[in-house]
Amino acid sequence: MSIAIPTGNKKPLSAPQCYLLTTMAYNHYTAIRIPLLYNVIMSSHVCISLCVGSWMCGCIHAIILTSLTFQLSYCGSNEVAYYCCDIPAVLPLACEDASLAQKVSFTNVGLLSLICFLFIIVSYTRIGISISKIRSSEGRQKAFSTCSAHITAILCAYGPIIIIYLQSNPSALLRALIQILSNLVTPVLNPLIYSLRNKDVKSALKNVFHKRGFTLGSK
Repeated sequence: MSIAIPTGNKKPLSAPQCYLLTTMAYNHYTAIRIPLLYNVIMSSHVCISLCVGSWMCGCIHAIILTSLTFQLSYCGSNEVAYYCCDIPAVLPLACEDASLAQKVSFTNVGLLSLICFLFIIVSYTRIGISISKIRSSEGRQKAFSTCSAHITAILCAYGPIIIIYLQSNPSALLRALIQILSNLVTPVLNPLIYSLRNKDVKSALKNVFHKRGFTLGSK
């Protein structure tokens, strides 16, 4: 099966990624809004349940879409107009009616991403209100520091999708670059985004830069 430059499809977020980003938004909401009850609400049992639940929901989501896709018959052109061989690009190649698979795909992918994004917006709106009520600048800075890594991850995940959807007719090259960013660059950046908040990692980076003649400002 050959793969052409993307011409019309848009790469959605994966289901587990949506669930995990939403779960982390709730985690930060709990830590900032009700810090005294954080250890009670976000116990180790709850955290494990949320992670396992995100993974299981993602597996169920993938199984449903994959089974619907493989039940169809395919004929004619075998060229996928997509950078990645994803379900929305494969369905147009089907010889029979693929409306059911398309509706399920839209509901499970597009609607799911939108609902998760709305939950994240609501969580951070409440977080912003709480931060605005903190009187000390040190407390506000600590609260912003708590959310900074997660906000960066959200921008990396949803940013490319928003860029695509804001343009009525984005170029094929832009779609290809966005899909490369979503599939390759963002997963590589995520470990760096979260690990740079670790004091040991920061200390190791400072030592590396110091040995090479550079200085890294501490925050």
